[in-house]
Amino acid sequence: MMRQIVSAACGAWFLVAGQAGAQVPQGVVVELYTSQGCSSCPPADALLRELAGQPGVIPLALHVDYWDYIGWEDRFADPAFTARQKAYAKNVHERMVYTPQMIVGGVDRVVGNEPRAVAQVIAAKAGVVSPVRIFIDRQGEVAVIRVESDADLGRSFVQLVRYEPGTEVAIERGENAGLTVNYSNIVTSWQRLADWAGGEPLQIKADVPGDQPMVVIVQREGPAEILAAAVVK
Repeated sequence: MMRQIVSAACGAWFLVAGQAGAQVPQGVVVELYTSQGCSSCPPADALLRELAGQPGVIPLALHVDYWDYIGWEDRFADPAFTARQKAYAKNVHERMVYTPQMIVGGVDRVVGNEPRAVAQVIAAKAGVVSPVRIFIDRQGEVAVIRVESDADLGRSFVQLVRYEPGTEVAIERGENAGLTVNYSNIVTSWQRLADWAGGEPLQIKADVPGDQPMVVIVQREGPAEILAAAVVK
């Protein structure tokens, strides 16, 4: 399986001078916790695919591994994503996790196959002005990322996410046996680059091999509220 969440120091180094590229428009992050082995998930996967075409929304599919025992191993699943979902639950004193679950903006939890509820939460988040500005200059396989904020953000961190825009999977066993599902925005890596509390600008240079899109996310410790997010394709 792919290793998804790595330490802050891996693949990134800090810069003390210069300026990253243009300020990047931000969007609302929608994390879908899903699995190829979950019979309730295909409608949520389809909804995420629709969200991928909407401006101002950054949908990300994190495939968990706790359905693999049923008889079909999700090749996109990683225990680190299960751990991230459990960390969200622990942060709000919830004992259980489930699929399909969408977490919007790091805060709002919605059943992923309920389009109306998902749309309402996204609409509410879309009007919120971020206290953080994100600048990104991607040159080949290196990206210079700069984050700025005049506010004290408390304990927060900067993350770099890579994802596969889409692929089709024929599922042969398990609860979804016989289905062919089109998956979108499949997260392949989720890297914590640095801790950052705002106030002083932070500039980081990160390795971004390959041609997958990249997302920069500034999030409160927890994991909790996502303060800012921007994507470069």
